[in-house]
This record gives sequence, C-alpha cells and structure tokens, in this order.
Amino acid sequence: MHKHSRRLLRGIGLVCALALGATACGGSDDEGSGPKSVSESDVRAALEKGGSLTVWAWEPTLKQVAADFQKEHPNVKVNLVNAGTGNDQYKALQNAMSAKKGVPDVAQVEYYAMGQYALTKQLTDLEGFGADELADRYSPGPWNGVKAGGEGIYGLPMDSGPMALFYNKKVFDKHKIKVPTTWDEYVDAARALHKADPKVYITNDAGDAGFTTSLLWQSGSRPYQVDGTEVGIDFTDRGAKTYTDTWQKLLDEKLVAPVTSWSDEWYKGLGDGTIATLATGAWMPANLASGVKDAAGDWRVAPLPQWEAGGKASAENGGSALTLPELGGNEALAYAFVEYANAGKGVDTRVEGGAFPATTEQLNSEEFQNTEFPYFGGQQANKIFAESAANVADDWSYLPYQVYANSIFNDTVGKAYVSGTTLADGLKSWQEASVEYGDEQGFTVEK
Repeated sequence: MHKHSRRLLRGIGLVCALALGATACGGSDDEGSGPKSVSESDVRAALEKGGSLTVWAWEPTLKQVAADFQKEHPNVKVNLVNAGTGNDQYKALQNAMSAKKGVPDVAQVEYYAMGQYALTKQLTDLEGFGADELADRYSPGPWNGVKAGGEGIYGLPMDSGPMALFYNKKVFDKHKIKVPTTWDEYVDAARALHKADPKVYITNDAGDAGFTTSLLWQSGSRPYQVDGTEVGIDFTDRGAKTYTDTWQKLLDEKLVAPVTSWSDEWYKGLGDGTIATLATGAWMPANLASGVKDAAGDWRVAPLPQWEAGGKASAENGGSALTLPELGGNEALAYAFVEYANAGKGVDTRVEGGAFPATTEQLNSEEFQNTEFPYFGGQQANKIFAESAANVADDWSYLPYQVYANSIFNDTVGKAYVSGTTLADGLKSWQEASVEYGDEQGFTVEK
C-alpha cells in the first residue's frame, strides 16, 4: 500500500471522532465503488410506490414544502423533525451515524460543516442521481459548498447568504454620514459616527468565526487548501493582511460595540440606533422584521463595502443544503423530495415564505428582484442581494473539520477582542491550534 493511501485511510478512520462525539464511522460498505446510480425511472417508481421519509431540518419553510409534496404524492409521508439548529443537530446526527440507528433519510447540513461528512463517506454522492446536471441552476457560492471542496456532490443547495451592508439610514442621515462603498470609508464612517454620538457604534463584533471567514473570503484570502486528508492552513496571505490591517483599526480605536450577535443587547442596539450597520447574509431581512420591529422604515440595504475602490467582490455568510446520509433509507424517494424542495416547485414556496434562494432562476426573476420590502422603506433589496450572489468567488474551501476549528475561534482569534492580542496574532494562534488538531486526527497538514 502506498504511503498516501495509508495516510488517507488513517485520516478517514480518525476524522470520525471530530468534535461531534462520534465513536465510529457510518459509511457504506461500498465506499470505493464510486457514486451510486439512481435513474429518473427509479425516482418515479419510488414516488408511485410511496413510503415514509424522515427529514431532519430546522428551516421553517420546509413545513409547507413537505405538505405540498405529500399532496402531490399522496403515497408519501414526510416526517419533518427539528433535531436542533446547527451544532445541536450535528451532534445528534453523528451519534445516530455512530450507533447506525435512527439516521434520517434527509438531513440539513450547513456548507461549512459539509466537508467532514463528505470526507468520511457519511453523505451520499448525488452525482449518480444526476445532480451534476443541476449545476447551472445555482449561484457559484452554494454550488461550491455542496461539492465540499472536492469531487462529488453531497447535497442540493437549499439557501445562500450572499453578503450585503444593512445600515440604519435614520442614524446616517442624522449625522450626515455617507454610506461607505469601501472598507476604508467604513472605518471613516465609524469614526465620524462615534465622534458625533459616543453611544453609537458602526457595528458590533465580539468575535465570530463565520463573520471572520466571510470577510477573509471577500478579501481574496484563501487560508484553507484541502485535498482529501491533505490540508493546508495559512492566515498570512495578502488577503488576510488586508482584512486584519483594516479591522484592527476598528478594534484599536474602540469603534465597534463589544456586543454578541443575537443577544438581547444586540437586538436593543439595532432597535435604538446604537448599532448602525450589519455586514451579513441576505437571509437577514426576516430577522430584522421580526426581532427589531420598532425600527421598521429606518433600515436600508447597500452593497458590501469593497477592499479596493470599484471592486464587486462578495462572499457567503451562512447557508445550507439538504443531504442524503449514507445510512438513511429510501434513497430514491429521499432524492425526489430534496430535488422538489431545492430545485423544483418547493423553491418558490420557500421564497414566498421568506427564504433566500440559491437558484439563479429565482435570483434573476423580475418578480424576485422587484419585490419591495416595507421594512426597508419599500426598497427593492433583492436586486442588491442577487448581484452579490453573482459576485461570490467559487474557489473558497472550508476545513474538513471546520466545526471543530470554529469551536476554538474564541480561544484564539477571540482574544483580540478582549486583550492586547492583535487580530493577526489571533489568526496565527487559530492556525497553530487547527494544525495541531489536524495532525492529531491523522490529517497531513501543511502550514
């Protein structure tokens, strides 16, 4: 056996213990045989025969999708289960996979978490179902996400989070601040706002792995290189320096509110204008409308500030796919539901329910782009979101153990928010800790 093959097998064996409480891998018995082959006729036959599907997902619009799917296919019963959001579900999913019992037929998995399941063959490669023919239906970022940084297609994109700048127009107008188009202008706006009213901050940031990796993505940094179990981690490239040099100014000058996102204090700041902007994903409008009702009409949307004047680069922040766990059952029927939800009639249903699509048909449609948002004063914000989605570079990779890496972010980079540690030094610590963990898990890690 070649040295590389031994490393690969060792990596696959050890990666199953990644920070999710796993004690064993749950892959199929034919891991070396390539993608399974399931034809359209197989899927049609499965729909006619019917049966029961268990779908683990937290996305609320799937409730109506499941109801519509059952109405269209009366022999099918969809059991929609919320096993927790994000990490809570991943722990439950990994425990079921380890026990080889109770694994759902379909599972929602975020793009950043998909790599470890794909590497360990715990998700079904959907190329054999014809999923590769759907590539042109999706915007670049989400489609890159379901490929999990390698070969194969491990889910169909459900939604996406192309980034934009949400800003409080009332606050900006009051202090005569122009909406920033570059990150340098953003720093200047932060200074002007805080000088005009020391209670007002341009944004909040208490240290968040997803936000940091999104800004690195937009800046052109590519810290992760992944080829199976061979991994490269490097936070010293030009893009990373561009990010740290700019964001460090905000931290040094105490221009960002040290408030944790999604906390009561955060909602209060968004409502009373003391937190004036959010750079985040296009899924945010529904959260503002429901969580910051009193500020309706105050907020607007603008393109994400650029690192270089005149640029158009964007990045994804959030988003997930529907996948078929290898140990799930009814694969043809499960794929029929996933395709219906994420590439068929279910997409329009989900968009009507407030979800942000990953599909170019919806993103580019006049109906979608001309939608007026009462919360944003009637602004047609989807035009900005759709343009952002088209400008996401599709060469970003996450680690095959990104869930673990994100869990140690506050112990490394997070120190830059509470001590004299710089962001650059924090990223260096994150790199070293991620390399050490990768080595322990059997990966070949370069730094």
